Amino acid sequence: MARRGSTAPPPPDFEENIVDVDVSEEMRGSFLEYAYSVIYSRALPDARDGLKPVQRRILYSMNEMGLRPDRGHVKCARVVGEVMGKLHPHGDSAIYDAMVRMAQPWAMRMPLVDGHGNFGSLGGDDLPAAMRYTEARLSREAMLLVESIDEDTVDFRPNYDGQETEPEVLPAAFPNLLVNGASGIAVGMATNMAPHNLGEVIAAARHLLEHPEATLEELMQFVPGPDLPTGGLIVGLDGIRDAYAKGRGTFRTRATARIENVTPRRKGIVVTELPYGVGPERVIAKIKDLVNAKKLAGISDLKDLTDRSTGLRLVIEVKNGFNPEGVLAELYRLTPMEETFGINNVALVDGQPRTLGLRDLLQVYVDHRIDVVRRRSEFRRRKRQDRLHLVEGLLVALLNIDEVIQIIRGSDDSAQAKQRLMQVFELSEIQAQYILDTPLRRLTRFDRLELEKESEQLTKEIAELTAILESDKKLRRVVSRELAAVAKQYSTPRRTVLLESSGQAAAAAVPLEVADEPCLVLMSATGLLARTTGADPLPAEGARIPHDVLTAVVPATTRGDVGLVTSAGRMIKVEVLDLPALPSGAAPPSLAGGAPISEYAALQDGETVVGLGALSADGPGLALGTEQGVVKRVVPDYPANRDEFEVITLKEGDRVVGAVQLLSEDHDLVFITDDAQLLRYGAANVRPQGRAAGGVAGIKLSAGARVIWFGAVDPSRESRVVTVSGSSSALPGTQSGGIKVADYADFPPKGRATGGVRSHRFLKGEDVLLMAWAGPAPVRACSSTGQPLEIPATLGRRDGSGERLTTPVAAVGGPIGPQSPPARPAEPESPAQ
Repeated sequence: MARRGSTAPPPPDFEENIVDVDVSEEMRGSFLEYAYSVIYSRALPDARDGLKPVQRRILYSMNEMGLRPDRGHVKCARVVGEVMGKLHPHGDSAIYDAMVRMAQPWAMRMPLVDGHGNFGSLGGDDLPAAMRYTEARLSREAMLLVESIDEDTVDFRPNYDGQETEPEVLPAAFPNLLVNGASGIAVGMATNMAPHNLGEVIAAARHLLEHPEATLEELMQFVPGPDLPTGGLIVGLDGIRDAYAKGRGTFRTRATARIENVTPRRKGIVVTELPYGVGPERVIAKIKDLVNAKKLAGISDLKDLTDRSTGLRLVIEVKNGFNPEGVLAELYRLTPMEETFGINNVALVDGQPRTLGLRDLLQVYVDHRIDVVRRRSEFRRRKRQDRLHLVEGLLVALLNIDEVIQIIRGSDDSAQAKQRLMQVFELSEIQAQYILDTPLRRLTRFDRLELEKESEQLTKEIAELTAILESDKKLRRVVSRELAAVAKQYSTPRRTVLLESSGQAAAAAVPLEVADEPCLVLMSATGLLARTTGADPLPAEGARIPHDVLTAVVPATTRGDVGLVTSAGRMIKVEVLDLPALPSGAAPPSLAGGAPISEYAALQDGETVVGLGALSADGPGLALGTEQGVVKRVVPDYPANRDEFEVITLKEGDRVVGAVQLLSEDHDLVFITDDAQLLRYGAANVRPQGRAAGGVAGIKLSAGARVIWFGAVDPSRESRVVTVSGSSSALPGTQSGGIKVADYADFPPKGRATGGVRSHRFLKGEDVLLMAWAGPAPVRACSSTGQPLEIPATLGRRDGSGERLTTPVAAVGGPIGPQSPPARPAEPESPAQ
């Protein structure tokens, strides 16, 4: 026991009154009062409108201040002062914090405050500006919560000092608690409710209105899961089902990320949506800590490109040699890019905290909305009945206007006139007073017609309202119709994707580092490089490639190197991992996903890449042909510690026109000159030389002639020779020329360093070959933009003339790759379209 009171002796006229109090009872009672105050007045939302007291007071005060969406913004300090002075006797920071949260689109699925200024950032790392700087007004959605509040739809109670009144709950024209969710910590309990999609929640509420006995499974057909403001993914739905059934459960939220080519040479992970409540700064800090601690490998750079126009965008660059899918799986496992959300649906129902499932939450809201519409209908009917009563009295006065005027003129005062009108025409006191207050200018024949029309309209509306109030089915239909109108105007598409399974097993199967597997490196006519993810994904014989053509392909390994052979006789080493990868096992229709050669090689003026070379010591090696007719086979003893080196010593004014990686010494080496001479002979006729050698004579050129194409052809396969003729005096790219397709077998092999045979007969105005190519059928051609061109389907004679083209040919190619030779058809195949 304890004694409370003053120990000093009281004055003589003071009667001592010491009360003995049990400390345990006092503490228990005081703590219960405090706990009840926190639970009921601060921390937990009301299940009917989904608002805590401070949120309700903010919205009600802003509505009373006229801060509607069609009005201008006002300083938040004015709103905070109004709320604190009249309704909420707590600190201004608590009021302003609640106001800020209602204005944040990443916190609320449907923001209730339209903020103007700095209201913070996702994750809370950027704090909102002070209330003296920011401005606000009600959002369009917030007007739905306070709609018809002046029609006796909800009860009001005195404020803290009894000088004002405040609503106990708002009318709430949509299920705000489910749509926007809630979070709060009370005494001995807490609430954490996930936001949902407005259209889905209203659809479930309307179903419950029409089918009061609906089961949870039926309602979950409309509400499959939360719809978070920040989007993202929800993986695993078992916890959501538990929460909807019992009011408690957990689920995992995951960031939305995709793998892109962030640079032409590297892939990266682009994050566009984060889990609910997670900011980019938190993710960035965690990734940096893990990389510095060497707990997360494969990341070379991280950039935050988030802005107001494009939204969230985190770019995580992946190192070469690492699987982006594997790195992404590690990011989900180790960083806040995957978080757990615990649902705890605790809300106030009739002033008592309860844990509610989905059906309970919808039922509480539906019951509240039915009560609101019923009270609103009663209010409107009462107002119309009062107005009809006045209109009927005024019509009596208009029908007896002369007698009414005589009674008024003969009365001593207004009180006597009112009594005489009531006696003579059997009017109520309200009707008599209304007649006396009506100006004479309203007692015209036109006003009589208007009053009769108004009387009919009021009678009709009263009958409709009465029918609604007397029929529960019609009342529910009105509520359902109003909810449908809200959904039609304000619902938005779902942002969060629901996944039944997390896919962790599949992610775990993805290796972190890229394996050193066989692949092919490809180069296209438009100057793009790429690699395959398999050893042989090229199209089958005769397959169509609609855009671009492949001009070179070499075998390699994923973690190996290839060489770019230039017209200056240089070989530039490129890591295969730096090249963009094409889909595994798919025939590449183009190298549109490839990277330009300029990203990998610094070329001099006039220097071009003419082919690809493998850097392995296996095989017959690289074959080169120059413009002046020199041929060389290079011994594959390339230096391992140099990024570029010479593979041929060129004579003054000479340049390499073709480079090809030989697959066999049984293949032919082919020269085609601009004066339409073609020479073919076996690659075995050329002895391999070291890198410093200058090669040997490959073709004997006539005076003024030069080589325009050099390559290798497999004589065992059905092959074609394509030649394009034109005039040497025309500007490059300005003429289409004539094109001829001939059978490669029609050209006889000859010895090395001989003159070859004629491959094209020039017509009038033609004196030079603009382009030539030899290779396996079918033939494909493209323009300088990579678009396919139609070429002759029939074969011409070996030394015949060509057919006119309407569009200049930029490149010619065929089905490159280790395919088996097909049977020779009776007629050549049509060109690719």
